[in-house]
Amino acid sequence: MAGSALAPADSAARPQRSAATGQVPPRQQVDRRTAPPLRAPPQRSPAVVSGEPTGGATDVSAPPATVRVSKLMAERHLCSRRDADDYIAQGWVFVDGKRVSELGTRTSPGAVITLDRRALANQEARRTILLHKPVGYVSGQPEPGRTPAVALIQPERQFRTADTPAFHPSCLRGLAPAGRLDIDSTGLLVLTQDGRVARQLVGEDSQIDKEYLVRVDGQLDDRGLALLNNGLSLDDRRLKPARVEWLNADQLRFVLREGRKRQIRRMCELVGLRVLGLKRVRIGAVRLGDLPLGQWRFLRPDEVF
Repeated sequence: MAGSALAPADSAARPQRSAATGQVPPRQQVDRRTAPPLRAPPQRSPAVVSGEPTGGATDVSAPPATVRVSKLMAERHLCSRRDADDYIAQGWVFVDGKRVSELGTRTSPGAVITLDRRALANQEARRTILLHKPVGYVSGQPEPGRTPAVALIQPERQFRTADTPAFHPSCLRGLAPAGRLDIDSTGLLVLTQDGRVARQLVGEDSQIDKEYLVRVDGQLDDRGLALLNNGLSLDDRRLKPARVEWLNADQLRFVLREGRKRQIRRMCELVGLRVLGLKRVRIGAVRLGDLPLGQWRFLRPDEVF
């Protein structure tokens, strides 16, 4: 309203002069015997140092995260998780120099893990076999009416040289394929008793590439070739980049670092090609070489994937 002035914000708390005398009335006295006690303002709690943190504070004294010894052993390719549990149960594992014999033992991620000589000897006895798989054999679990590739590991099918160890039935114990090669494909298939080899070839963090020669029918332009190299998805999941190139008028060379089910055949279908023949010729640094079709040999000590 015009002509009126706003009172100061603290006017209600300020003593007012008497209109009659012009003097400020005396301050009202408070009887401390009957007045409620004064309360100190609440204090903010300091950040906790141990126990459950509050207010977003970090528990600076919390122990470092630990991990199962068996998991750590598998991650370092010392052995498989199954073998790690077996070695721990037998007292063949040392963590920072101390023997571990209880399953489920945890340690820091940086712990030094060593194996007893008996565990090392056990690993040395594990065999890895290279097979030139023919068409018509399945690499994994047999389906009704199908023959598993491991059935070909027989003494009469061994490809031997002068320094090759002889077949012994013990090499079949626990032998399993490390990776797949479908029933219509041929070439190098690895079967192993060694969990370290299996993890190296098919583990989630595997960096081992695999080379295939693929005969195809159909037309493939530059765009289709580019898609084969990088740009396709299977099962709503993008494929890792591959290396794909022409070798001749009807044959492509594929180098992959993953092994989805029937991956190459499905990739070719997506760009209008039909696969007539597929052969795996290399896994990592190990080649199929002159190993005859349907025969097998042991992985040599000087060979590494």
